[in-house]
Amino acid sequence: MSDLPPPYTALTRHPMMARTSHDEAARFNFLTHFNRYLSGTIGQGNRLAYEKRVLPAFIEEHGREPEHRYEIRDAMNQDPWHRMWSALKRNSMEMRQHNGRQTVLRQLDELDAQARQFNEHSGLLELDPAVEQPHYQTAVDIHCQPGGYHTEAHPGDVTVGANYDVGLFATTGGALGGLNDGGGQAIVEWLKKERPDWKPARILDIGCTVGHNAVPLAQAYPEAEVIAIDTAAASLRYGAARAAALGVKNIKFIQASGEDLSRWGDASFDWVQTTMFLHELSSKALPKILQESNRVLAPGGLIFHIEQPEYTDEMPLYEQFMRDWDAFNNNEPFWTALHGQNVKQVMADAGFAHEDQFAVGVRAVADPEIFPPSPDEGEEDYGRAAKWNAYGAWKPMARSEAA
Repeated sequence: MSDLPPPYTALTRHPMMARTSHDEAARFNFLTHFNRYLSGTIGQGNRLAYEKRVLPAFIEEHGREPEHRYEIRDAMNQDPWHRMWSALKRNSMEMRQHNGRQTVLRQLDELDAQARQFNEHSGLLELDPAVEQPHYQTAVDIHCQPGGYHTEAHPGDVTVGANYDVGLFATTGGALGGLNDGGGQAIVEWLKKERPDWKPARILDIGCTVGHNAVPLAQAYPEAEVIAIDTAAASLRYGAARAAALGVKNIKFIQASGEDLSRWGDASFDWVQTTMFLHELSSKALPKILQESNRVLAPGGLIFHIEQPEYTDEMPLYEQFMRDWDAFNNNEPFWTALHGQNVKQVMADAGFAHEDQFAVGVRAVADPEIFPPSPDEGEEDYGRAAKWNAYGAWKPMARSEAA
């Protein structure tokens, strides 16, 4: 069975999706295959370079093997193969952003007007200009996206949200499915198996960007009220319009910070959720968000964080180094700090007792017509593959209720 990624035309065309010309779609097709080639065939050369050249040279110079991932990084950055691979990988992301932004900007007036129409009639969007963008979001253009996820070219702008949505398929090799919602679908699949009869009434998704992982929660639990929050108005405008275009009505996109959930009282939600968001937080913001999540989570409720695995003693230093690539080369400055922490201890410090926590592995649930089941899972992409660790906890009932 071929392990080639699907064509860009397999992307589901919802009404808010920017339209691509023949040439724009062809560029995304090239980038999709290019990323797969870099992670697989070319990426394997990194291990060979390390084992055949870099490690022996390091041992000869220091009389020992590397003691941490930063020593490997310093040594590998001198190797010509790794330097070539790293430059190509960075360039692939810049090309993806350039093509997506070009696609969006040529039809921006139409996209802005369309989003405005959806949002004025759906009631799914609530913006608050008083919400400040946190420094850890404005300091760099995250994922090399010009302006990150918050910058507005003009009032009512949806550029960054539309760019993110139209190009994510190429970045992930289509592994998140036709609607780029494989992460949200994975969460639903896990929870339906874990608690098939559970019916959460209120769900909070923190750091939702365009809502591609929050919408599946609303679709899977149509009786629930889903609140998706982010500080970035430009992403929320697009996300709310996208949800309305998909016919989802039980979700609301609200401009708010996860560090301050004071508008919601204690025990307001049955489920608090983040998806690939914790690694974009500063060391000061992370505990605040977890503490606030604990406060608003009702007894018996679920907190669930989809993330990459932390760097434990069991994880080889070479793998840690490879997983760190995004921190130094893809404008993900907090990536290495988060994955170097004991996430379970951070959650415990925020009030989630160790005995109530769990960790599970989840994989993206993609459309089977696009991705037929295959026994071959391909090469590890060290952070970009659509498989993650999930850190969660079930909040115990109050003593009086449990008794």
